[in-house]
This record gives sequence, C-alpha cells and structure tokens, in this order.
Amino acid sequence: MKRSYFQLFFLMFFSVISAHSQESKIPSLNYGALAPALRLSEWVKGKPVEHFERGTVYLVEFWATWCKPCKAMIPRLSQLAHKYRRKLIVIGIDIYEKKPTPLEKIKYFVDSMGRRMNYRVAIEDSNFMETAWLDAAAEKGIPKSFVVDAEGRLAWIGHPMYLHQVLPDILNNHWNINEAMVKRNSDRYLEQLDDSLNFDLNSYNGKLISTYGQPDSSLEMIAEIIKKEPRLAYAPSIARNTFASLLKTDIHKANEYGKKVLVSRTYDDPAYDAIINNIQWYSDKITIPAEIYELGAEAYQLKVDDFKQYPEYYDLFSYYNKMAEWYWRAGDKSKAIRAEKKAIKALKKNKTFL
Repeated sequence: MKRSYFQLFFLMFFSVISAHSQESKIPSLNYGALAPALRLSEWVKGKPVEHFERGTVYLVEFWATWCKPCKAMIPRLSQLAHKYRRKLIVIGIDIYEKKPTPLEKIKYFVDSMGRRMNYRVAIEDSNFMETAWLDAAAEKGIPKSFVVDAEGRLAWIGHPMYLHQVLPDILNNHWNINEAMVKRNSDRYLEQLDDSLNFDLNSYNGKLISTYGQPDSSLEMIAEIIKKEPRLAYAPSIARNTFASLLKTDIHKANEYGKKVLVSRTYDDPAYDAIINNIQWYSDKITIPAEIYELGAEAYQLKVDDFKQYPEYYDLFSYYNKMAEWYWRAGDKSKAIRAEKKAIKALKKNKTFL
C-alpha cells in the first residue's frame, strides 16, 4: 500500500514538474515588456500623468484604503519620491476597493495622509488596471509595485518593501532586465512547484491529522523530490515538512538542517517560518531540546534583521518576546534578557502598529 501511494505521488509530482516547465506558465506581462497604458478615472493628488515619457523612471504602486500593509508602505514611498525626485515619478493607484466605496472616502483618506502620502495618486477606471497590469503579470496581492524604466519597459515587479534594493540600479542604468526576468521566471516556477507539493506532504507528514504522522515516509518522499529538483531543498513547503519530520526522528539532523534553512534563499527570503512555526506547533506535543529552541530564537533574529526597518508593518514586540522565551528555554539567559529589553522597547514604539 505504501509503495503504491509513493508511485501515485511521484507520478503526480513528475506531471506537476512537466506542467510548470511549460512556457505557458510565464506571465504575458513580464520584465522587458513595454508598460501597459494608464487608464484612470480621476487624479486626486498631484499633476496627472497621461503616458510614460522616455527618459523618466516611474513607480506605479497599487494600493487600497482597506489594505493595512499598503498604508504601512505609504510613508516609505513618500521618502523614495523625495529622495529620487529628480529621476523618479511615483504614482499610487487606488484599486480593489470594496464595493461600494464612494469617491469622497478615497479623497478624504488621501487628504488625511497629508505629506505622509507625498506623491501622485489616482483612482482606477473600471478594471483595466487590474487586467492589463496585475492579472497580466500574474500578480494578485497588494501592495504591489511596478517600476517602469526610462525606456518605458517593465524593469521590476514586487512588494514595495524591496524597492530600496532595486531602485538605485534601475535609476542609474545598472539594472540588467534580462537577468532579472530569468530570475523572476525561475522563482515563479519554484514557488508554484513548492506550493503544489505542500498539501500532500503536509498531510502525509501528519501535522494536520495527528501529532506524529509518518515522518520516515515523509522524508523518503522529500528525498526523491529533491533528486528531481535540487533547488527545492530549502524552499518553504519542503523546509517546513523536512524540519517537522526531523524533529520527530533525529534532533541533531533537524538542528543541522535548520541552520542551512536560515541561510538559504530559494524563491523567497530564507524560510524562517519553517523553523518558527514548527517549534511553536510541537512545543507542547513533543520534547523540544535546548538547541532547537536556540535555533528558533536565531530564526526570529534573522527575521527581525530583515524587517526591523518596517516596525509599523511587523509586530516586533511579539518577535522579540518569543525570541526571549526561546533563548531562556535554551539556557542562554543573557540573550533572553537582551531580547526581552528589545521587546519592551518595541512595545513602547508600537503606537503606529497597524
């Protein structure tokens, strides 16, 4: 029975790899393509932009009044608009509003932001911006940023928190669109493949069904998957299931694997949550040794290091507080105390947390 299940699983897996390898999986709107037109119903702030002019770089930001992450990014976008004001035009486009949302409410929100939203703002016209931009680029969530280079081509698409990493190269003509496109296509392929495997692996691992599951079988399946696609070794879904299985079978291997997870990037940032979430889930179900709690605290520290510049977007108090608890359980009282002090400091600054 076990072998027939494996055969069925791998038949499905190889089919998935084949499907995701097809050219049809590449979005119709990709890096290097001419940016679609702007079709907007009304400009509510700043001078209207009728079309993209050669020689100017544009940042087109999709947002909505109900979107808390969008609101958290607005002051950062204003900083970028000011910093690069001679080279960059920032346009915030209100989209995906809940129906019916009156125009006056959107205008009131923009006015209430004042200089914190110090760039041009417009409202979408019907669903053209959704279909021609977000849907065509296979991008659904907001906030979402599209950078149009000085030649009118799409140079980058992603979450605005990463703009500071890419804008300098784009603005200074050091950005290689072809390399960026290859990386984006590769990242999308790995993400889709990793996601497609998650349900079967997670169920077979037993995490959704019982505490223990069948970790040896799960590890066997994962080993075969990685033979076929080695780049998935530390991808989030694979990492989550591998670490969970190793926690139940070999703590030393779990610790060593977890350390590699924290320094390995696949299609996203290192899979911090593969470590953090498993420790949280199993802490009251199986015995978690000190070295694993220390690993979890280090996972939180790396996560904080990457996102601490956005205190209004992430609950740094909770991160530091849990980090302190896990360092304490690991027996490192000095690091636990330092982390708790940072938690208290973060809480005092938490007035703007959304």
